[in-house]
Amino acid sequence: MAIEWSGWGPQLLLELDRESATPLKSQVEQHLRAAIRAGRLAAGERLPSSRALAGYLGLSRGLIQECYSQLQAEGYLTAHTGSATRVAQAAVSTSTEISDKMRTKVEPLIADFQSGVPDLRLAPRQDWAWAVAQVCRTAPNSAFDYGPANGNPRLREVLAAYLRRVRAVDAYPNQVLICTGVAQGLGLILRVLAKRGHTRVAFENPGAVRTVRDAASSAGIEAVPVPVDENGIDVAALSRSGARVVVVTPAHQWPTGVVMAPERRHALLSWARGNDGVVVEDDYDAEFRYDRDPVGALQGLAPDRVVSLGTVSKSLAPALRLGWAVVPVSLVDDVVAEKMVADRGTSGIDQLALAALIESGRYDRQLRRMRAVYARRRAVLLDAAPGRFTGLAAGFHAVLHLPEFLGERAIVSAARERNVGVYGMSDYRADSSTEPGRLVIGFGNTSEQAIGTGMAVIADLLQRV
Repeated sequence: MAIEWSGWGPQLLLELDRESATPLKSQVEQHLRAAIRAGRLAAGERLPSSRALAGYLGLSRGLIQECYSQLQAEGYLTAHTGSATRVAQAAVSTSTEISDKMRTKVEPLIADFQSGVPDLRLAPRQDWAWAVAQVCRTAPNSAFDYGPANGNPRLREVLAAYLRRVRAVDAYPNQVLICTGVAQGLGLILRVLAKRGHTRVAFENPGAVRTVRDAASSAGIEAVPVPVDENGIDVAALSRSGARVVVVTPAHQWPTGVVMAPERRHALLSWARGNDGVVVEDDYDAEFRYDRDPVGALQGLAPDRVVSLGTVSKSLAPALRLGWAVVPVSLVDDVVAEKMVADRGTSGIDQLALAALIESGRYDRQLRRMRAVYARRRAVLLDAAPGRFTGLAAGFHAVLHLPEFLGERAIVSAARERNVGVYGMSDYRADSSTEPGRLVIGFGNTSEQAIGTGMAVIADLLQRV
């Protein structure tokens, strides 16, 4: 689609060689032809007026008018009385047209059971617009300056109070670091720990393999997998791993959905104390629970040994890029210094907008609304394959168990041929193993109707078991 401009019209980059033997008029014509052929100037796109382009290039208006007239005669440009000069439709690059035609047409999916994505259609756009407008109206001038690297003091105060109330986190504003999400928070923590002599970080297997490996690689340390069972991470295996840092998801293990048992929690914290270790807790979707009592954050049991990471990516929308880390006092200064080097701090206006959402009660209202939405979708999913799912006590994904003789990749491929997106547990295993066969079925960004239709389309595949 051509860009429409207002005022004096668009600027146009044309580099002229005033020392060249080629006349300037010819250079302008050649540059314009090349730009149109290469697709830099699209069909229908408006060019600057002859007066504006002449002023920009330091040439006479008459010379530019002659260039435009020549290119009109050649069919590159069109112009009508009272209308701007534009690129002619017929001048579009044939190679561009061919590549457009050669693109494979992708059929839209009937249902996409991608996990980890909330309902983007129900992102609280009006509430966010209200919060940003409220901040822009009421914030002092200083709020538009560079802020503290660890985050706006107001949001840190509001978040600390919220996390104490809702997640039983032992948090105070000076311990809260605002970041752009869990991935950045994890990266900052691992870089600090690497500088303190840590050479290895353990992670749950299956788990957030790519996220941890990427963060570890950036920090220059090794990432090692540790198995997870029905009670959470295997602490005995963790002890044998040689790592003194571990990343866990205790409230709702990603992606199996198991809740770390109380005795396993205590064993993990004992491991941390006995090995001068650090536990990094990803508290990624604890707000969404259905038929179980709430589980408090691990950090509340050992604030000196646990870093708690959180984000609004699941509760509001990933595009906001807002998260936080509750950091032990002994690590705060170093982590803030790393954040300063990384980006000098997260968007100050967005931070204040989030604070306004939480203080106004709109954040809690959005969570209540989405809990009800996800609960209905969960019910539809359970009806589609009763008795086959686990990990549904919280969050907005579930694990579908496959029998030994039914290949995980075969099911994923066959479902895709029917325009249904399902995803295997192998994507979350450190060695990409497909055994035992599991599907991770997300329903956050999939409507009730799509869930029912999608599961019906692949029902016979699952009935071959």
